Amino acid sequence: MEQLGIQELKQKASKIRQNIIEEVYQAKSGHPGGSLSIADILTVLYFKEMNIDPKNPVSKNRDRLVLSKGHCSPALYSCLAERGYFEVKDLKTFRNINSYLQGHPDKNKVPGVDMTTGSLGQGLSCANGMAIAGKMNQQDYRVYAILGDGEIEEGQIWEAAMAANKYKLDNLCVVVDNNNLQIDGTIEEVMSSYPIDEKFRSFGFEVINIDGHDIEEIIKAFEVAKNIKGKPTCVIAKTIKGKGVKFMENQASWHGKAPNQEQYEQALAEIKCPK
Repeated sequence: MEQLGIQELKQKASKIRQNIIEEVYQAKSGHPGGSLSIADILTVLYFKEMNIDPKNPVSKNRDRLVLSKGHCSPALYSCLAERGYFEVKDLKTFRNINSYLQGHPDKNKVPGVDMTTGSLGQGLSCANGMAIAGKMNQQDYRVYAILGDGEIEEGQIWEAAMAANKYKLDNLCVVVDNNNLQIDGTIEEVMSSYPIDEKFRSFGFEVINIDGHDIEEIIKAFEVAKNIKGKPTCVIAKTIKGKGVKFMENQASWHGKAPNQEQYEQALAEIKCPK
């Protein structure tokens, strides 16, 4: 694939956000807030960073992505469709009882999905396994794991973090979507995981803090991560839940709720003309 420039990536991220709103609106259910907050990160990964081939989605040498926060499947599906894994029109079938695009990603049904996810806290363990397999088989693919900042309240995440350090998984890059909100409120109110950077650093990770909506910062972080040797990397992306839609931004109520028609039209209008 021809590499996209910064402006093209920004335009693609806007398209990804439009698709997210379309999916959730058509389904009358879903998780728009956290999907919108990772749109820029996934755009960079799928349209610039990862070594992938939609014509051969199970290539042994492909880079892998584990969306540990699997409820944010609208963002993943949007990227996969725009990247050519399946037809964009299928996004409108999201969460339909007869659709292969379920509420959580299923690797057995959706081309391009590397891991079936949904139960929070388990994705990093799966990503570790992929990264260990790559080293054992002397393959140079990279593994990316997208975690939620609420999700890292799960103890299994930290067991997996210890393992990633023990096995020196420098082919693993963890991304924490730090939008500071989960279904019941702010991270501090529910079960604070702060300071996230110091925690991952204490578990032996190279830590990179970025603005998760700055395309150039995202690109630079992944470039740095690729050159880290002997230990895994954690990119902590400061993001805004509901990014791109003003009435959704920083609102925990939009964690898992679909817009009505008026809200749907307003959201699409805002995303098409970002301020």
